[in-house]
Amino acid sequence: MKLRTIAILATSLLTPTPLMGNPFFAFDNGIGNKTPSEQAALLKQLGYDGIGYTGTGHFAERKKAFDEQGLKIFNLYVHSFVDRPNAYEAGLKEALPQLKGTGVDLWLTLQGKAPDDTAAVRIVREIADEAAAHGVRIALYPHDNYFVETAEDALRIVKQVDRPNVGVTINLYHELAAGNADRMDEIVKACAPHLFHVSINGADREGGIPKMIRPLDEGNFDLSAFLKSLGSIGYKGPVGLQCFQVRGTPEDHLKRSFAKWQEIRGLIAGPVKP
Repeated sequence: MKLRTIAILATSLLTPTPLMGNPFFAFDNGIGNKTPSEQAALLKQLGYDGIGYTGTGHFAERKKAFDEQGLKIFNLYVHSFVDRPNAYEAGLKEALPQLKGTGVDLWLTLQGKAPDDTAAVRIVREIADEAAAHGVRIALYPHDNYFVETAEDALRIVKQVDRPNVGVTINLYHELAAGNADRMDEIVKACAPHLFHVSINGADREGGIPKMIRPLDEGNFDLSAFLKSLGSIGYKGPVGLQCFQVRGTPEDHLKRSFAKWQEIRGLIAGPVKP
């Protein structure tokens, strides 16, 4: 009996931990001045699962390029405004029909100033209802100095909007910018029922963009602990790599970040069954 127990323990120790299955994509702000075909080819070569694009323009060309490489466009970064008569970025609503059946989400910011959540809830409901008719999801994107600055702001709006196709993004940089470095586990657990997207980057815990948006193999913020928090809630959605103002060539910093992702992603995998 004892020998059997020892054998089982030895086998479990020798069995490699399975890698997490979350799709991993790059923001388009890290891919450089390349054509969609060149972007797709580079990301395919480096091992990424796809890209997140800014805006709705050139969608057909971009999708074709990524389809040809077997990669995906995960989201389109778009804006709305709580304090303007025209609350939506040009082309936002018009883009919805072409997203039908693609699995591409709208990554929606809420900008501007307002005394309460009334305008934000109205805007998101209006977009969400039109998006739902085309099978499109809305993931609120928190951004420093916007009306929705953090994942908790997004969660507050999502709960009031009360639409199944509306969810939350946890954007690591913007959480750090808000001073939430020591609260990430709490934030992940609060957002878990509504979490559609996550973005990560290497980062120091403070110091502004040059220090707080870096390749994954740089910075003193404990990225592994954050990923373990995601694993603890069973998060299976996409993880994006924020690259805003990251220095160096895409070929270099994207390669380094993917290597680091490969190194740490096993930390949020499920337990191995003997």
